[in-house]
Amino acid sequence: MRKLVYGINMSLDGCCDHTKFGGGDDIHNYFRELLEDADLIIYGRKTYELMVPFWPQVAQTQSMDATVNAFAKTFAGINRVLVSRTITHTDDERTTIINKNVREEILKLKQQPGKAISIGGVELPAQLIEWGLVDEFHIVVHPVMVGQGRRLFTEMHLPENLGLKLSASQTLSRGCVALRYDKV
Repeated sequence: MRKLVYGINMSLDGCCDHTKFGGGDDIHNYFRELLEDADLIIYGRKTYELMVPFWPQVAQTQSMDATVNAFAKTFAGINRVLVSRTITHTDDERTTIINKNVREEILKLKQQPGKAISIGGVELPAQLIEWGLVDEFHIVVHPVMVGQGRRLFTEMHLPENLGLKLSASQTLSRGCVALRYDKV
């Protein structure tokens, strides 16, 4: 069965609004490497609209620095699934839409052959975590407290503690720490 891999950036005080803190080459490299191990990306509407068409356009124009362009190229080459109750059509040929039976449809995707499935965002991943579908967590903690903004996992309600095992940690530039946890 394919792994469902969740990746996100957050501040030290739990904010996951990427506009509140900076990035860097090693952040883009870290997430590019994660995407290289995946052949499908799943997003909810809000995250999807942040990522598409922005990253595919950067991949096409190569309009940023080499590291960001490499991330964009990797992102643009991966098929995507948009989970949305409101969007019924997209012009992006790499995107399919799921608008009902989300749990069952994600389970079907996990059972198909292929590489890992990447997920990002906040609301949809929280739901997938509640359903026990997420296998791996990659959280990059930025050494900043922003005091405001959207917080990670505030919408999630678990029936019991979810046991995780720290599988890897890596210190990135500017003091960011990339943590990988696997479901026990």
